[in-house]
Amino acid sequence: MLVGHLPVRFLTPALFGVGCWLLGFSSLGGAEAAENGDFPRFLVPGHEQEMTTLDALHRLHYPPVWLDYPHRDPEEALCTLWDEWLTGPCLWADIGGLRVCDGRVSITQRLKTAFLNKVIDAEGYVSTHQHEGIGHLLGWPFPYWVNNAGAAGIHFSNHGTKSAVLQKGAPVTTSIEGWELTNVLDRGITAEGWRFSLTGADASVTTPPLHLESAQSPFVQIRWMPSALGEAQPFLEWETTEQPGFSSERRMAIPPPPPGAEGKWAFDMLPTHRHPAWKGTITRLRLRWGNSAAGADIVLQAIFSQYDTRHNINNFDFIRGAIDYFLWTGDLDFLRRMLPRLRHTLRYAQTEFKTRENRCVLTPWIGHDGRSGVRRNPDGTATPLPGVGIGNNYWDLLPFGHKDSYATIRYYDTLVRMAALERDIDGHPEWNVPAGEARFDPVDLERHAAEVKAEGNRLFWSDETGRFVAGPDRDGVRYDYGFTFLNTDAIYYGFATDEHARLIMDWIEGRRSVSGDTSTGADIYHFRFGPRSTTRRNTDYYFWRWFKADATPFGGQVQDGGCVLGWSHMDLMARLQVDGPDNAWARLREIIHWFAEVQAGGGYREYYRKQGSVLQGDGAAGGLGLDKEFFESLLVPQIMLRGFLGLSPTADGCRLEPRLPSEFPSLTVDGIRLKGVILSITATREALTVRKRSGHAEAPFAITAPGFGGTRVVDWSETKEIRLERSR
Repeated sequence: MLVGHLPVRFLTPALFGVGCWLLGFSSLGGAEAAENGDFPRFLVPGHEQEMTTLDALHRLHYPPVWLDYPHRDPEEALCTLWDEWLTGPCLWADIGGLRVCDGRVSITQRLKTAFLNKVIDAEGYVSTHQHEGIGHLLGWPFPYWVNNAGAAGIHFSNHGTKSAVLQKGAPVTTSIEGWELTNVLDRGITAEGWRFSLTGADASVTTPPLHLESAQSPFVQIRWMPSALGEAQPFLEWETTEQPGFSSERRMAIPPPPPGAEGKWAFDMLPTHRHPAWKGTITRLRLRWGNSAAGADIVLQAIFSQYDTRHNINNFDFIRGAIDYFLWTGDLDFLRRMLPRLRHTLRYAQTEFKTRENRCVLTPWIGHDGRSGVRRNPDGTATPLPGVGIGNNYWDLLPFGHKDSYATIRYYDTLVRMAALERDIDGHPEWNVPAGEARFDPVDLERHAAEVKAEGNRLFWSDETGRFVAGPDRDGVRYDYGFTFLNTDAIYYGFATDEHARLIMDWIEGRRSVSGDTSTGADIYHFRFGPRSTTRRNTDYYFWRWFKADATPFGGQVQDGGCVLGWSHMDLMARLQVDGPDNAWARLREIIHWFAEVQAGGGYREYYRKQGSVLQGDGAAGGLGLDKEFFESLLVPQIMLRGFLGLSPTADGCRLEPRLPSEFPSLTVDGIRLKGVILSITATREALTVRKRSGHAEAPFAITAPGFGGTRVVDWSETKEIRLERSR
């Protein structure tokens, strides 16, 4: 699906993440799961009450509203940001016939169609699928032109312009005063937009004078609906302060309506930044319709400039989420249909971000050069720098960008996982999955991944503070605000070296302090359920619209000393890897006790209302991310399955590498949907017991358990239970 004439059905409203402070979404979808008796359970003898509470946390956040907000078409794609984080957690727990989307499809089917319908542009960039609104069609909802100097727009209709961050929609023009019309008959402004007819050849409409800084307007979007335009080739033309008047040297073609699209809305986003004459200050725009005769009718809804709000992590999240879908389901139809898309999107990312040359992600997009959009003046005041510091990921107020540590960690994990998938395909000729020229060599991908890891641990590591940082930006500046999420991610995805992982956990757990940090020691866990997102006060490292950060106290915004529940999962997994299962269990137990107290106090909103703390969501900025748009809260219970039980899906079945806390005589995860069967798995220090509760597996099921006899292949049609003894 290409950008030009993007079907409106792909532009329906969606949810978005942390920095969007004007959100107001419905309650969590966990009530449906809670009412369903057939739901996974965590069982640990002697810790029944704690497991009951953890089950309640799991049920509360399952299924995440991400799957069905607000009652989306079940064929529609989901927001790409959560593809990798939530696909696995949604799939394995889909055991009780829970339904979403008005009962029309199962969660598993919903995820499959979402991946298959994901929009990928002609070059290979994966759409964010986030909103309609007036941001980049395939990007994040903000920033947009409204109230930004150097950007401009004219809207004759507000239809489709509202979003969670632009709640009132774009400002609407009710007059065509100042427009120049050539061979055009004005038919008035309606609820749909400005209607006019082309009364002669080479018709055009020219905007009143405007002020567009080309550096802040890398795209121009035109929303229009033509009728009877025939084979005309329309153009956008512009004049500048240095080159007044219009010329064929300053024009860009507008994609004409494809066959069958007459009388339908077209949202055309022109990449004007690619034109060498798009420079300086743009003073007027002209729509030249390229018609050879009279007779066409046009409805012009809007013409406006756009910032580049694409996310450089989309392709990596999409690829890893799709691989997760295949590994959990074993769906070969899905793999065959998705594989060309996965290969295409990875090659795009390698080319676009120059990853082979730099051994890291280097973001070339305008506004994404890693510099802050806030300049601190000598008198202490802050000056916004419009167009600078646009976000690239979940942490959408923070610039990152240029040589991007956050994106590079995800790129590294994508390389590792894509290499494993290509190797699995090579080893399973019975799958009948074609290789083709687009195939990646797994050995080459693994070699490149090792280079990326080595370079990343050099480029993004601060010897001074002993942690990973943001940058270097375009000017070589690096930014260190104690990004706990960046550092636990580096451990979680295997990006950090062992030495670096040890230093990171010593800092986060308070065994060492970093000079200059606002939060140290026990205060890093001030909010109890997880570490602060950052440990050093940040008033200056943001995109330009968040230039009054000093008006919000440290801890009052999730991206400046606040806390997000979902990322406790990465903290738990990092602890498990570096400090062992007892350390991770002690932290999880604190989270469980916190959750029990919160529930007894009336739930998140009521409990923190009484505490005087502000949760983000419902139209307010806040320091805590727990519910509403924070779908990733579902991640926290995954420590039991992926951490302590050590289960990971494989091409043939699963791998089990349990790491039980010393207080656990055993751990059972009851209700794991994997490749068509529902399993109950119990781990002790001496044995693993895998029992099939129900379902049917099409192929032999391989259980690989290092330390418990290696690999056993099971035919679940003949076997109900197997026991693997600890190797002696």
